[in-house]
Amino acid sequence: MKKNIALLLILAVTFAINAQEKVNWVSFDKAIELNKENPKPFLVDIYTDWCGWCKKMDKDTYANPVIAAYINENYHAVKMDGEGKEPITYKEHIFKFKKQGRSGYHELSALLMNGKLSYPTTIILTKEEKLLDRIPGYIDAKKMEMALAYYIKKEGKETTWAQFSKNFKSNIK
Repeated sequence: MKKNIALLLILAVTFAINAQEKVNWVSFDKAIELNKENPKPFLVDIYTDWCGWCKKMDKDTYANPVIAAYINENYHAVKMDGEGKEPITYKEHIFKFKKQGRSGYHELSALLMNGKLSYPTTIILTKEEKLLDRIPGYIDAKKMEMALAYYIKKEGKETTWAQFSKNFKSNIK
C-alpha cells in the first residue's frame, strides 16, 4: 500500500512538473483578445497534421522547458493549422479555408507565410500585430531560444543577428 501511495505521489509530481513545461498555445482569435489587455509579441507556429518536421519541433523544441517558459513569459503563443477549416475574422476580414488540389490551405496562414506554404513556419509579430519575421523550417531548441530572445530585444532597436548571436548565452544545457 505504501508503495502504491509513493508511486502515485511521484506520478503526481512528475505530471505537475511536466504541465509547467508546456507552451500555453491559444487560437489566433484568443491571442488578439489577450493582446488588448496584456500587449506582447506573437509567436505563431504554422503547422499541418501530416508534417513530420512539425511533430519533431513540437516534441524537441516546444517541449523544452527553457523554450516553453520563455515563450509563455514573453509571447502570445498561437498554434495555427495551415490547412485549418475554421474561419478566422481579423481586422474586419474573414479568412477561410481554400480548397486546392487534394487538400488546401487557410488564407490567414498563407498571408502570414507570404504565399509560401512551407511547414513548419514560425511567424513573429510585434505586440502591435505587425510582421517582424517569417522563419520557415525546423528550428532546434538552441536556435529557437536565441531567435526568441533576439526578437524580444530587437523590437524597436537596430541590432543585427550577427551582433546579437555573438554575445548570446544560452540557458539550454
